[in-house]
Amino acid sequence: MEVNGLPRKIVIDKSAANTEGIKDINRMLKRFGCPVPIEMVRIKYLNNLVEQDHRFIKRRVRPMLGFKSFRSAASTIAGIELVNMIRKGQFRPELRPFQQFCQIAT
Repeated sequence: MEVNGLPRKIVIDKSAANTEGIKDINRMLKRFGCPVPIEMVRIKYLNNLVEQDHRFIKRRVRPMLGFKSFRSAASTIAGIELVNMIRKGQFRPELRPFQQFCQIAT
């Protein structure tokens, strides 16, 4: 929230811990005078959707023997995720796909 600002809506799974956390944040916002609480959208199988989305990334990374540094691992995985996003048509329209790839990969 510090970087992106206050969200209007949050999508969470049916976890009670997540729900209580958002309720606490809403109480805190109300004390500070924020009139609009954060809306919660609960999806029972959200974790399953996320895992299905990462299935293709896991398939690419698993045969690799390992990374020697965190930086190389982060760059490689970011590139694999971006290629998957481009394949699904989720890249940002204001940038060409290669420009977005270069920004994430470096």
